[in-house]
Amino acid sequence: MLESFSITFGELNFFSIIPMVIAIVGAILIIGLDLYIQKANKQLYAMLAIVFLVLDLGYVVLFGGYGRAFFDLVLIDGISMLGQIIILVGAILFLPLTLSYNKFHEFQYPEYYALFLLMCVGFQFMVSSDHLIVIFLGLETASLSLYTLIAMHNRKNSLEAAIKYFTMGALSAACFAFGSMLLYAASGYLDLENIKNAIDYSSYQPSYLILAAVVFFIAAIGFKVSLVPFHTWMPDVYEGSNSFLAGFISVVPKIAALVVAIRIFSIFQDLIWVHNIFYLLVIVTMTLPNLVALVQKDVKRMLAYSSISHAGFVFSAILISSFQSFSALFMYWILFLFANLGIFAMLWITRTKEQKWDKHYDHPYEKFSGLIKLCPFMAVIMALFMLSLAGIPPFSLFWGKAYLMSAAINNGYLFLAVVMALNSAIAAYYYLKLIVYMFFKEPLVENGAIYLQNVTLPLKIVVGIAVACVCLSSLFVDDILYSVYYFLESSVI
Repeated sequence: MLESFSITFGELNFFSIIPMVIAIVGAILIIGLDLYIQKANKQLYAMLAIVFLVLDLGYVVLFGGYGRAFFDLVLIDGISMLGQIIILVGAILFLPLTLSYNKFHEFQYPEYYALFLLMCVGFQFMVSSDHLIVIFLGLETASLSLYTLIAMHNRKNSLEAAIKYFTMGALSAACFAFGSMLLYAASGYLDLENIKNAIDYSSYQPSYLILAAVVFFIAAIGFKVSLVPFHTWMPDVYEGSNSFLAGFISVVPKIAALVVAIRIFSIFQDLIWVHNIFYLLVIVTMTLPNLVALVQKDVKRMLAYSSISHAGFVFSAILISSFQSFSALFMYWILFLFANLGIFAMLWITRTKEQKWDKHYDHPYEKFSGLIKLCPFMAVIMALFMLSLAGIPPFSLFWGKAYLMSAAINNGYLFLAVVMALNSAIAAYYYLKLIVYMFFKEPLVENGAIYLQNVTLPLKIVVGIAVACVCLSSLFVDDILYSVYYFLESSVI
């Protein structure tokens, strides 16, 4: 006969998942309101979603505490808090881009905003657990919502992008499930803390199970972070998504996957062959997308490849696996958030329903020819974001790249630091290519108003925030680093 047990509400530590509950309630409320207020302005749902995300973030920052909950399935530590803050800040800043002048049909559905909130919940659970089953559930919740959001753009290449992203996500989920199964077979546990203790005690035996598990996890995380060679269809996903969602995909899902990678691969950091595989993956992921980005004809596809290269750049922090490298990872991604937010917001502002420059691409380089003569302020702002992504001082990503290369050098990875520097130089070429088109080419259109068809006050505010963060980053980069230190000191890694 099974032994009965009782547990009090307080012992569950329910308050640790209040942030996720807030977002879930917001999603349900949006769907419910649409049933009763069918003629409401659809911008109401965007504003409601932003309000609930702000409440979610407010609870994380002001009332969140560290500890375990729900039979140790949920873990709230410094990494979890950092991950949730980046996820929610990214969501809050990207979501106002749906309040554009042109009324694209997907933004007219309340389900769009409900799915967006549920996607954020999935990412929050991913970073707030060290139990493989909970991470898997968070991964699938976020992924299924994201596939649907991409498909709702309802263009031919959007449906193609959703199917390709679904295929990549299905492979990632399958690899994650197989890796979890093999680790369970090797250790008898599904939570990472006990798995580490068990395989340390057995000296990583049976080795064939550990080897297979690591391979499956590398593939699973590789698909989510877009490591080479698991990146294959990601540029097509960016191209088929609207610029708002493409920018979001380049930042938020990847930080969730990076947090999971930190938790999982910290178990295997003593295995030299895992270290060598990571070294190869990092170098190839930094270099190959950079070379491919050089020959792209569309700005959005160029940014897709550059985002893959940036992912390889920060994945080097997991290879180095030190306190300084993890600090550099989070600082880099915070700075990358604002730079990518800005440039994708500018692409969204210039989005028109008519494809005047190219029948295939929405944002070919020729579209921005002579922009300095038509919309000088817009050209200068886009140039600032390009300079930041290129790592040109004193703009934001320069500090992230410098600190990450410093972490590599301080931990004996001199060759890795040289590869980072070389790839930064390569990347500068294709970032400056857009600046050349804007400042030194002749315009292909006469009326600059065409570039401002989609602009609204919310989009102007978002771009203004991004410009301020990119240009003034040198003033608060020390505060960001101090905050990252504070959270990491209370992390379970």
